[in-house]
Formats: sequence, C-alpha cells, structure tokens
Amino acid sequence: MTAEHLARVARGWDEAADGYEAYYVPRFAPWVAAAVRALPAELPGGPVLVPCCGTFPELDVLTGHLPGREIVGIDLSPGMAARARTRAAGNSLVRVAEGDASELEPASAAAVVSVFGLQQLPEPDAALRSWTGALRPGGVLSVVYWPHSTEPGGPFTVLSDVLRERVPAGDRSWEERLLPALKGAVLDLDEPLAFPMVHPDADAFFTAHTRSGPMRPLASVRGEEFIAELREEFLRRSPAGEWPHRPTARHIVARAAGQA
Repeated sequence: MTAEHLARVARGWDEAADGYEAYYVPRFAPWVAAAVRALPAELPGGPVLVPCCGTFPELDVLTGHLPGREIVGIDLSPGMAARARTRAAGNSLVRVAEGDASELEPASAAAVVSVFGLQQLPEPDAALRSWTGALRPGGVLSVVYWPHSTEPGGPFTVLSDVLRERVPAGDRSWEERLLPALKGAVLDLDEPLAFPMVHPDADAFFTAHTRSGPMRPLASVRGEEFIAELREEFLRRSPAGEWPHRPTARHIVARAAGQA
C-alpha cells in the first residue's frame, strides 16, 4: 500500500472517529468483551498490543481483565488515536501509538488482541503472521474479524450486495491463508461468534456505515452522488422500521509455542 493510499485511509477514519465511537462502539461491545476474555490471566511478561485499536474500546475490558498490565494501542488514524488517548487519560500503563498496525515488533508482546481491524488491512494474512510473530513464548493472540459472509439478509449483506453491483469485490482469498499465517503458534480456538445488534432503521445504519464506518474512505473518494444512489437502492431492499439482526464474526485464538 502506497504512502498516499495509507494517508487517504487514515483521513477517512479521522473523519469517522466521533461517529464510530457513538454508533459502533456500543454495538460491537459483546465481541470486544469476548476477544479480551479469551486471554488467560497467566501470560508472559510484556505489554498487550492492540493493533487497529480505533477509539480503543478494548481498553476498559482489558484493564479489568488484566490489571497491572501494560497496554499499547496502535492505529493509523490520528483522529482515532486522539480518541483513544482520551479514553486512556490518567492511566500510566497505557499508551497509544500512531502508525501502520499491520507490522509489529517480533517477540515483543505478552498478547495481541484486535477486534474488527484485521479485515480493514491491505494484507490481513500478512498482518496476522506479523501479529503471531510479535508474541513472546506462551503469549496469546485473540482476533475477531468480519468474514466474507456474516449472515443472510442482514444489513451488512444487503449493503454488500448493492455495493457489489457498482464496485468490484475485493480479493477475499486471504481468509483461506489465515490459519497458515499462525505458523509457530498452536491454534486454541477458531469459531463463529454471533451477538444480536439493533439499528433504529435502515437509513440510520446506512448513514453510520458510510459516514462513521468502513465505507467512509470509499464515500470520500466516490462522492455524494454515488452515495445517494447507493442509499436509494439499499433502502429499497431494506425492511422498514427498527432492524434487529445477529451478525456472525470469526474468532481466532492462538498461543505461541513455549512457556509463559
């Protein structure tokens, strides 16, 4: 990924930070809690790294689950990092770094935990390989991401179907390479992880997704006319009123070889 493209992605998430915190953080909370609680109390020395930390919703659960542990959040977006620092204010064991979270320092971490960041990276399988390599012996990786298919008929799927008619689908073959990327680690868990989610209506979901979610960079590039066309077709295919659904993520937990 070029420096220009990275900068464009970062700007998109800068603009989305406040809306993401307000709309998605409470809705994603069950997945965050599950990812953090998959980390055992017994870990090797070193920090817990949180790549793609966004506004750092993992932080409160982590500090309760692993008291006294150093925690480092990493995010490409200065706007997200600023939000994360606000959440971490007053905790001397926490710091937030701005930068590309797809590459971590080898053998530097007691654990790596990430929720819904992996699928946003340009080469998710390469990132997972780096995250696994960042673990110290006995360290644990807990990653939750959105797979290609989350549920039939839910808002994510309906929007994806509408989008695919206008923008070519990206290469999702990286999903098949995730488990091989865990080289040197023992796979402890690989399972679907579903929780209920509710949106006030289809328009509220669309607005959040394009202004404060993963489609913000695309919306910035393609412009208002494109988004208006997309909205019209999405709403035409969506139910009226409150929209409850139960999307399914994938949860991977692995442990580095050796003793903690």
